[in-house]
Amino acid sequence: MNSPLPPAEELALIDRELAQLDARRLYLLARRDWLLRLLRQSGTAAAGWGSAAGSPAWSAGPAGAPSAPAKDASAPGAQNVLLTLGAVLLAVAALAFTLVSWGSMGIAGRSAVLAVVTAAALAAPVPLVRRGLRSTAESLAAVGLLLTVLDAYALYAVGMPDADGTGYAAGAAAVLAAVWAGYGSALRTLRLPLPAALLAAQLPLPLAAIAADAGGTGLGWALLVTAGLDAALALRVRAAAVPAAVLGAAALLIGAAQSWSAGSAGQALAPAALLLAGAALGVAAAWREPRAWAAALVGAVAAVVAVAGVARPELEAGWAVVAHLLVGLPLLAAVRVPALPEAVRRGSVLAGAVVGALGALAAGAAVLPVLVARLRVLEEVWAATTPAAAHGPGAAAAVALLMAAGAAWWLSRVSARPEAGVSAVVLGWAGLFTAPVLLGLPGAAVFAAQLAVTGAAGVLALRPAARGAGVAAAVCALAGAANVSVGALDGRAATFAVWGLLGVGCAAGAAYGPAARWVRSGAAVCAVGWATGLLVAAAAVTDLAVVWWAPPVLAVAALVAALGPRLGAVRLPVEIAAGVSGVLAVGLSAGRPGTLALVLALAGVVCAGAAVRPERRVLGWAAGALFAAATWVRLVEAGVTAPEAYTLPVTVPALAVGFLRRRRDAGASSWAAYGPGLAATLVPSLLAAWGDAGWVRPLALGAAALAVTLAGAQRRLQAPLLLGGAVLAAVALHELAPYVVQVAGALPRWVPPALAGVLLLAVGATYEKRLGDARRLRAAIGRLR
Repeated sequence: MNSPLPPAEELALIDRELAQLDARRLYLLARRDWLLRLLRQSGTAAAGWGSAAGSPAWSAGPAGAPSAPAKDASAPGAQNVLLTLGAVLLAVAALAFTLVSWGSMGIAGRSAVLAVVTAAALAAPVPLVRRGLRSTAESLAAVGLLLTVLDAYALYAVGMPDADGTGYAAGAAAVLAAVWAGYGSALRTLRLPLPAALLAAQLPLPLAAIAADAGGTGLGWALLVTAGLDAALALRVRAAAVPAAVLGAAALLIGAAQSWSAGSAGQALAPAALLLAGAALGVAAAWREPRAWAAALVGAVAAVVAVAGVARPELEAGWAVVAHLLVGLPLLAAVRVPALPEAVRRGSVLAGAVVGALGALAAGAAVLPVLVARLRVLEEVWAATTPAAAHGPGAAAAVALLMAAGAAWWLSRVSARPEAGVSAVVLGWAGLFTAPVLLGLPGAAVFAAQLAVTGAAGVLALRPAARGAGVAAAVCALAGAANVSVGALDGRAATFAVWGLLGVGCAAGAAYGPAARWVRSGAAVCAVGWATGLLVAAAAVTDLAVVWWAPPVLAVAALVAALGPRLGAVRLPVEIAAGVSGVLAVGLSAGRPGTLALVLALAGVVCAGAAVRPERRVLGWAAGALFAAATWVRLVEAGVTAPEAYTLPVTVPALAVGFLRRRRDAGASSWAAYGPGLAATLVPSLLAAWGDAGWVRPLALGAAALAVTLAGAQRRLQAPLLLGGAVLAAVALHELAPYVVQVAGALPRWVPPALAGVLLLAVGATYEKRLGDARRLRAAIGRLR
């Protein structure tokens, strides 16, 4: 740094300037302390801090000085806490004074003192509000309101000790509500008196009804009248809507309980009048307030309970549901009455939907046992012991379901709501499907009617335009078909007739082109299922052994394989269903080795025939596996203990063919060339070695597997490498297993868990490295041919 002054003079100049800065800093710090004391004394320190919060001189103190601690609560918050705590303490003191303290003064003396204190507490907020101390005024007003309650109690204890306590409480609540309302109106700035007056006003009429022993209906009327007054007040004060809703709902619940417990129509008239009055109040509220559609909903439901409740005692349970539906479902017509206010129209429609849903649920409780009862047929098939059909009141359930279904269908047409369409389909199917049983029709008529209903549901599902309703119809058709199929097992003729008709119907549905693909596929799969069932039933009729039921069942898979491409869009699901039928055939024949070998061979023929088509070449592997399985089942049945004598003559030509194929087609996979030949010998020998107690076969098999593995590694062929390695590892495990068992038995019991823990720790510690090694190994195997 260059300077025109000599170094000594420049150093002296810097020292003088630093001294001046220190003096200025000390002056500013002293000035700052004086200003802080001044602001604290004037009570505006918080404002000064807030206004200077953005200034660096205020946000950060002097260098080296500790920063001011952050405040955990604001001044208004601390003030409110103190005022609330003070009001609570005063209230507790007043209660203790009135009830337990100053016993020598007597209740009269305490009452006089309370009156003076109450007047002071109620008058104190007036000057406080004028001075702007609103929070303090609120606290004292709260204490004053509580003291008025204590004054009322003192007046009762002094002047009217023999009066009825409940009746006096009703009158006191009315007087206190009026006094608090006047007090709150005089001091509009206070927020507590008016809500307190509103709450106190809810008590007089209900308490008076209890005091007069008016019963449940009288209490309901008291609650309803109070709710009506609250609703009228809610037009000016919105807060009154809450108690109006609560008391109105309580009154309607009392009326509904009284109506449902009535023993005669005459006894139900009084609750009905209460419910109708509540309904009128709810509709009136929705008429005046556009957002009060819930009031219209509750009122409309109350009206339904009132009208139907008069007829309920004279009806059986099922027909009482029908009576409620007759009254409630017409409410849905409000959707076509634009002259009604939106809230009333919406509430009425929802009320009709609620009544319909509840009626459908009640009817479903009678329908469900009808559907479940048929499962008892499975206890003894073809025994002609179908449970007796329901009679009498059960028919009302079907009527209720059909009424609800009709209403839902009409609503879906006029409102274009998909939910209504789905409900109409489900309810209509349930009503029509169970009606023949509930009406006690003969068995043949029941099956005919239920098949017709199931077919109608299936036809509806085939309609391309039916979306949600189509899905519901498909589910209903499947449920109905399953139920009828189970019921048909009660008799042989019924089984063949019902299952045959269902199979033909499903086949026709699968062939219906305009239907959705998923519907056609489901129908095709069901057709395969019922065809399989018919063949099983036909085999059972012949009294053949169960193992001989398998060849007829296998005919289904053969027919599907023969049709092939002619199945069109439903080919894949039908072939999968046919495969399941083939597995069922194999399972049926498992009880006898000879029959099992025959069925496996026939299944191999079916797969081989299907594999002729280029798009189903993969079934050739299944055919080979089935043929091999059939061969080995036959050999095991013949008692063969040396499978190599039968496998080596197959393996050698197969490997030669694979070698020639690889020479002509270098891109051919080693699995296709050598896999079948190697597996033909290695797998059966391995199974035999695991059951062989000698050492010759495991040694020979291990040596052959080692040679195959080394050949695969040298030639970089995947099939020999993996097959040989897997067989070699399995032989080694078989040979080492006895020694492992001996060692495990000799070790203490704590050693295996400890070793497992160490292994887990080691694997966890090198997990990432092991994943990398596994990926590299997989990539290396994938590069093999």
